Amino acid sequence: MPDQYAVIGNPIAHSKSPAIHAEFARQTAQDLEYGRILGSLEDFAGDVRQFISQGGQGLNVTVPFKEQAWALADQRSARAETAGAVNTLIRLEDGRLRGDNTDGVGLVRDLSANHGFDFGGARVLLLGAGGASRGVLLPLLETGLAELVIANRTAAKAVDLAALGARLGPVTGCGLDALADKRFDLIINATSAGLSDTVPAIPDDGLRPGGWTYDMLYGDQPTAFCRWGQDHGASRALDGLGMLVEQAAESFWLWRGVRPETTGVIKGLRGAS
Repeated sequence: MPDQYAVIGNPIAHSKSPAIHAEFARQTAQDLEYGRILGSLEDFAGDVRQFISQGGQGLNVTVPFKEQAWALADQRSARAETAGAVNTLIRLEDGRLRGDNTDGVGLVRDLSANHGFDFGGARVLLLGAGGASRGVLLPLLETGLAELVIANRTAAKAVDLAALGARLGPVTGCGLDALADKRFDLIINATSAGLSDTVPAIPDDGLRPGGWTYDMLYGDQPTAFCRWGQDHGASRALDGLGMLVEQAAESFWLWRGVRPETTGVIKGLRGAS
């Protein structure tokens, strides 16, 4: 019987993860099946335990359960601890669960490996101080960047998140209104503003010449933040589809010990969207 994996969330019918992992399994000749679980808002832990008791080997976790997965995990990676959230659960040999967070490495790998962005010495602006920003904080600080600024509408949240990462690298937090006269090589949007087709209130001249923008959201058409980047001279204005595939590839490697090729999967999803 193939090993069983799944993604759990609520809602979940839209998830691209089963198609992504099916392609990973095909190209790496791994004998596994990957499904979707509509998680109960009242008993997420019960759903996880049932899946594991029936032989499940691992789960991807999406909204709104990442914080609950963090609490449920018996062990956690350093990046999961920093994120305060888990998007990957791994069944250990003794039946306990190890939690990890692959969002940040997915972001960094998409930017660097797929698109050639050089983090070394770069000044990076991270917009938002919620769960999406927490999830990428540690991997960003491990890139060798010169400075990471976290900016949020509520300044205190950005300052608190920066304090969490201060021992790990050069990071500060501020309000959006404190960005005047600051210029960045890369601006990453980790807010949900794009869901309402808006962008955070940032200065028009915040991007250095040749700078890049990156939106963690993705869609069939360029997101609002991608359009902002294009309109403000970004040399690359990228969305988060590659991040989605790369975080999935990291989960696959954690489960199977095999790293799949991602370029073709990203192109396939882009063509299908």
